[in-house]
Amino acid sequence: MTLASEIETRLRASFDPKHLEVFDESEAHRGHGGYSPDGSHFRVKIAAEALEGKSRIAKHRAINAAVADLFPRIHALVIEA
Repeated sequence: MTLASEIETRLRASFDPKHLEVFDESEAHRGHGGYSPDGSHFRVKIAAEALEGKSRIAKHRAINAAVADLFPRIHALVIEA
C-alpha cells in the first residue's frame, strides 16, 4: 500500500468524509529536504460532517491525529478542510 493510500484509508475510517482527495505532490519537491520517491509531500482535500463547526486549528489537529504515526514518513501535509 502506498503512503497516499494509507493516508486515505485512515482519513476515511476516522471521518467518513463526503469528499476526500489525497494528492502525492512529492515529485514537485525532488531535491528538497524531506523528499522521498516513495512519497513525502501530500495535499488532502476533505469535507466531513465530523469536521463541520470546528475551527481550522481543530480540523487540522483531528486530521493530523488520524495519521500521527505516519509522520516519520510524511514530510509535509497540506490540509484543505
